[in-house]
Amino acid sequence: MNLSASDITPEELRLFGDIVARLEELGPVVDVRTVVLPAITQLLRADFAASFDCDEQTGLWRNGFSHNVDPLQIARYEAWFQHIDPVTSHLRARRVATCVDEVVSRRELEQTEFYNDFLCRDGMHHGINVYAFDGATHVGDLRIWRAQGRPDFTERDKLLLNGIEPFFRRALLRRRHACAGLTGRESDVARLVAAGYTDKDVARTLGIGLSTVRTHLRRVMAKKGVANRASLAVALA
Repeated sequence: MNLSASDITPEELRLFGDIVARLEELGPVVDVRTVVLPAITQLLRADFAASFDCDEQTGLWRNGFSHNVDPLQIARYEAWFQHIDPVTSHLRARRVATCVDEVVSRRELEQTEFYNDFLCRDGMHHGINVYAFDGATHVGDLRIWRAQGRPDFTERDKLLLNGIEPFFRRALLRRRHACAGLTGRESDVARLVAAGYTDKDVARTLGIGLSTVRTHLRRVMAKKGVANRASLAVALA
């Protein structure tokens, strides 16, 4: 299927181009999700969106970012609901944009704790996800939802999401490669410091102690062979 003039407005076509351009120009310090997730939600005529990293050692979802979803809900997903999530593993296995209803029936989903105590709390009803991989390694995802009473996602939305995925993947990989050799927490600290955050800002943003930030920062600088914050920013550029 190809998009026709009835599937996408001129404004949406420009928005698609803007999303691609942003993904191509963003440097590795920037968390690309914070820049493009609202625009992708708009392009897909959706209401909610979320995106997670996958911990390579544990396989657990972490570092969630959302648009129009309560951050407390994201924390609840990471703490509990990911363990009883009946859809994500099936959607991830598809490796292309896939609607939730394609992997679990609406009737089955609505009988689960995951739906009733998690999705319903923020009004998420119709879902479509896409997962970005570098070979066998998960590098990021886009989880998009519409509210109850809205139409389900269609082939139009799959085409748009699949069209965005290669650019999304490349932007994520630039960020990942810049922090190669660092632990997950060291990467978080390095990116924020390179973006101009003070140690106190980093501690507050990540919810960790000031001494912990400084320990991570010393290790980052040693691994990257730099002596100061300015040199670190250059090393991660």
